[in-house]
Amino acid sequence: MSDQDVYEYLRTIPTGKVTTYGRIALHFGDRSLARHIGNVLHRNPDGDKNPCYKVVDSKGRLSERYTFGGLAHQRERLIQDGVEVKNNRVDLKRFGV
Repeated sequence: MSDQDVYEYLRTIPTGKVTTYGRIALHFGDRSLARHIGNVLHRNPDGDKNPCYKVVDSKGRLSERYTFGGLAHQRERLIQDGVEVKNNRVDLKRFGV
């Protein structure tokens, strides 16, 4: 799994939906890769092309270390995408894929 593979996967997440680091890791066959997925997202060269703002933690929490402007910017991008954010969290049952 390369960084590009992860970025390509991000582009498959539908508008108005989010996923988690662990779910991406499972897609690539190994849940233990979740931390590695976070590192790949932190290196993302293009947040518009590769929508890493759609990735939250396993409890639906936004990332305080979101690469492209921090938590407030991630929250704003999700809201623009139609995802409801309450207390910097997303309801994974409703918005998760």
